Amino acid sequence: MKYPLATSSWDDKELEAIQRVIRSNKFTMGDEVRSFEKEFSEYIGSRFSVMVNSGSSANLLAVASLFYTKNPKYKLKRGDEIIVPAVSWSTTYFPLYQYGLKLKFVDIDLRTLNLDLNQLSSAITPRTRAIFAVNLLGNPINYSRLNELISGNNIIILEDNCESMGAIYDDRKAGTFGLLGTFSCFFSHHISTMEGGLIVTDDEELFHILLSLRAHGWTRNLPSLNKVTSEKEKDKFMDAYRFVLPGYNLRPLEMSGAIGREQIKKLPKIILERRRNAEKFVKRMQGNEHFIIQQETGVSSWFGFSLILKETSRYNRSDIINLFQDKGFEVRPIVTGNFAKSEVIKYFDYSIHGSLVNASQVDNNGLFIGNHHYPLDEAIDSLGSIVSQL
Repeated sequence: MKYPLATSSWDDKELEAIQRVIRSNKFTMGDEVRSFEKEFSEYIGSRFSVMVNSGSSANLLAVASLFYTKNPKYKLKRGDEIIVPAVSWSTTYFPLYQYGLKLKFVDIDLRTLNLDLNQLSSAITPRTRAIFAVNLLGNPINYSRLNELISGNNIIILEDNCESMGAIYDDRKAGTFGLLGTFSCFFSHHISTMEGGLIVTDDEELFHILLSLRAHGWTRNLPSLNKVTSEKEKDKFMDAYRFVLPGYNLRPLEMSGAIGREQIKKLPKIILERRRNAEKFVKRMQGNEHFIIQQETGVSSWFGFSLILKETSRYNRSDIINLFQDKGFEVRPIVTGNFAKSEVIKYFDYSIHGSLVNASQVDNNGLFIGNHHYPLDEAIDSLGSIVSQL
């Protein structure tokens, strides 16, 4: 495809980072990962960052950590109700099912593609324990309104920011509004560490729980004084294999940490170029009669460019997909579409609040094309020509 969905932002700096790890002969999680975590925290504005092997794993550990906290304000139990948007990636939902939580699907706003906050207002009940807020395709939720809706209730905000690294709302980075926020560093995302993800939090106990859960549930990676065991074994032989939580092995590779350190240096420019492309895209698409495009909330980091056929359009999605592909555009559905209609849902304990009209329209009539870290004038001009001729 002439205009692909994703391209590499690596250069000789990332290749040298890989060679640095090879020369060190230390390949599993170590100093490079720790340095990247520190540098990511500084960039994003959180006290703690924990790197894992994917954004999906970040969601899994974020949910898991709330089952092992001693803080009753945050602690979840099986059967608790969690509100989720009907459009997100599959591994936003799977950890909730895997930990026995009850999902309540709420429709999205057709313009922002995030949770419809009007629908959310009526979906919140005394049974609601948490809201998994998803910042879709680079676009942050209106967190001022969200916090108003949950004011006075003991409701946790979890934040899936895997598609929105670098987005800003109210002068604050998206991913830091929730008790825990998750990020992805997969190839097609804003930065790429091959595979990789991060969880951020300002809560020290949750940070320590994440450190243990990430690597076998052992104490080895915990500080001597910590909020999981209070104090570690003084005998290092015994402490190295002391298991205290039912954890996983979701550790990142040292190469991924080293690459992340180079990518985070480039991230401000990557975001700037994506926003410049978005300005051109929005200007070119204004006033068109066939498509709804994403409306920015705060300052989006523009993961990609979504296009939803209006109900008044005489075209169907298949026509548009074929036309775009003929012109060299790689296209795909908008995330998973309406996830509540997926076959896997038969395993879930879930409910649907009202109707999912907008999620269904995204599912049936939506597609998106790629945005990148370099100018896309030619692609946007080509897109504009296609749309103007419809």
